[in-house]
Amino acid sequence: MKTVANFSPGPSQIYLTVEDHVRSAFREGIPSISHRSKQFEGLVAELKAGLKELMQLPDEYSIYFTASATETWERVIQNLVAQRSHHYVNGAFSSRFAEISRQLGKVVTETRVPLGQGFAGSPATETAELIALTHNETSTGVMMPVDWMQQVRQANPGALLSVDAVSSLPYPALPYAAFDNVFFSVQKGFGLPAGLGVWMVNDRCHERAEQLLKEGHAIGTYHNLPTYRQNGVKNQTPETPNVLGIYLLGKVVKDFLARGIKTLRQETDYKAAVLYQALDQHPLISSFVQESGWRSKTVIVAETGEHTRKLAVYLAETGLIAGDGYGELKKTQLRFANFPAHSREQVEMLADRLMAFAG
Repeated sequence: MKTVANFSPGPSQIYLTVEDHVRSAFREGIPSISHRSKQFEGLVAELKAGLKELMQLPDEYSIYFTASATETWERVIQNLVAQRSHHYVNGAFSSRFAEISRQLGKVVTETRVPLGQGFAGSPATETAELIALTHNETSTGVMMPVDWMQQVRQANPGALLSVDAVSSLPYPALPYAAFDNVFFSVQKGFGLPAGLGVWMVNDRCHERAEQLLKEGHAIGTYHNLPTYRQNGVKNQTPETPNVLGIYLLGKVVKDFLARGIKTLRQETDYKAAVLYQALDQHPLISSFVQESGWRSKTVIVAETGEHTRKLAVYLAETGLIAGDGYGELKKTQLRFANFPAHSREQVEMLADRLMAFAG
């Protein structure tokens, strides 16, 4: 059966305009241009301006490129932490961020809750230099409410706040002034092939990296913040980057701006409501996240139990590809991405198919 929609949370469905943009890129010779050329500098400048408009980033934020969000975890810890980081952990990816900090020799503390749950109560005051928040835990479908994230800032004004928004952007209207760095990968909400991470950092992060460097701390080599900034002011990169990925991201950001971020958010809310309604009404399957205020709008996780494999096959018969559960939940859950690449019609088709499933 031909795939109608790929609902895996990443790599996920390719955005509908990307195929045409790839053709244009090859016609223009983009994959072989020099990353020190004026043409490349123009591509980067245009992309940065588009991202700042789409996200409503404060002027002080700088935008840099990595190979992936996984790399960015490492860069965050190397550049911003001398001794101690604190991590809010509620799934596999927030846990992995904490583990990377341990591997880099830092003292790691955690606030940890069971899978599928939000963080109860008000955030505590921590002694860490950096607090890591995973806005949308891709493994479990839990999304942190923005007002709760702002409470973390209010309780910890001296700490740097790092936000993993890999599987939520461009959907959320994040209060960037309350955070210090935010990062994402392109193969989820931006509907692109994998291979590019975007790291957005404010001046506090640059100042912290310079301080650590002066104190003799190792903050990385060609991908440290001073080197990023030195190249970034020229709209260049420290090394030869994924030029094609940068070009394509710039084009998709333009497409999103043309649709309007308000429209994208409204469509995401509508599609999420359709899927959650189907799960809440179904007699055999249900939403894994029970607290409505902590339910993700971009990665909907279904508790499917003994019906998991049969349901996945049933959906695939009509070209609807579900994402597997993650890690220890692989055999009892299915995950459904809800990104701009997924149309209302595709999501409605998925919801109808879920409701028709009888085991």
